[in-house]
Amino acid sequence: MNDATAEPEPMDALPEAGAPDAEAPREGHQEPAAAAPLEVVRELTGHPGVDAHLARLAEVDDLPADGHPEVYEDVHRGLRAELTSLDAHPAPRPHDNRS
Repeated sequence: MNDATAEPEPMDALPEAGAPDAEAPREGHQEPAAAAPLEVVRELTGHPGVDAHLARLAEVDDLPADGHPEVYEDVHRGLRAELTSLDAHPAPRPHDNRS
């Protein structure tokens, strides 16, 4: 048998939720840093639809980290839609019969 595994502490040994020590911050614990601009330079691509989606990335500069995924996912969906639209076949043009 392996004695290296620790057994769980009994429930009565754990601090209660309302106890003062239970909610005290740990030593060295710091609050998360405030949102700060990443200052990433975004260059125009020349495709207005793509540029509009990429411009949305500037919104994350003012959001806390937990707000980033929503913006990233929305931009990703928009860019995928732009790429998908490139595969769409243009409407057929009327035949220009110049003879």
